[in-house]
Amino acid sequence: MPMRPNVPCGHPGCASLVPYGQKYCEKHKAMHPEETRPAGKRGYGSRWQRLSKEYLQAHPLCVQCQKNGHYTRATVVDHIIPHRGDRKLFWDPDNWQALCKPCHDRKTFTEDIRPVYEYRF
Repeated sequence: MPMRPNVPCGHPGCASLVPYGQKYCEKHKAMHPEETRPAGKRGYGSRWQRLSKEYLQAHPLCVQCQKNGHYTRATVVDHIIPHRGDRKLFWDPDNWQALCKPCHDRKTFTEDIRPVYEYRF
């Protein structure tokens, strides 16, 4: 059975090839810890499950669908500004919004997939 070809590293501007199924080369793996840690270690444990459930009960409709004139049940609590490990931003309810799964996936794919990095010297 033929093997799948290597794919480019997902870090912006990196042309290194990595085995299919991996996202980043060894050089850039450390810059993307959110991709390598399990959800529980990123803060999405039992406390998040409880609070997100409460938030969805208080905000049952998808915010994005409502803007388009549709009424869809929200199933995901989204961080408006990606927290990127910032605990204060993660737990701030003012940074949350209720979305349906398709809207959440669309937002994550278009806005959150390629983070902007600030390099400090």
